[in-house]
Amino acid sequence: MEEKKKLVNILEAILFVAGDPVNIEDLTQNLNLTELEILHAADQLESRYESQNSGIVLKRFGNHLQLGTRSDYAVYIEDMLQPVQRQSLSRSALETLAIIAYRQPTTRLDIEKIRGVKSNYSVQSLLAKNLIEEVGRRDTIGRPILYGTTDQFLSHFGITSLSELPDLPDIPSMDKQIETTSED
Repeated sequence: MEEKKKLVNILEAILFVAGDPVNIEDLTQNLNLTELEILHAADQLESRYESQNSGIVLKRFGNHLQLGTRSDYAVYIEDMLQPVQRQSLSRSALETLAIIAYRQPTTRLDIEKIRGVKSNYSVQSLLAKNLIEEVGRRDTIGRPILYGTTDQFLSHFGITSLSELPDLPDIPSMDKQIETTSED
């Protein structure tokens, strides 16, 4: 078997068995390959699935790869397997998540200034769902925790990077108000 074809098949087997997202760096280390070789194999695997209109797709997000099902076939999967519905995020959790996604790294206090209400529960809920994570501490009094989004966030929303988030509308008065209160 041609070496490149074999690598594509090895990658497919690893992703199939893993089920969860697999870090590209882990693949390079364990297979003794370069990132470019892994990405080339991923491109070929993705092309194979696309050309066959396969029920399987290669999902990319952040620095991870994962096999998933083609959304066109979701209705059939649901009918057959009747999966438990994923619990949706509450409005407050979505607001909090949006603030973190667009302003990361950011603190709980920054989130609360924007939302105008306490956000402890929303932050804890998002941490528990692994959609956000602690990414450090701000170098100010009290050293508040800074939050950022995770690769699970990218996967949940079906995007490969934060650059795919839609642009925010210009609201200069809000930005100016937040900068003013942050300096106090």
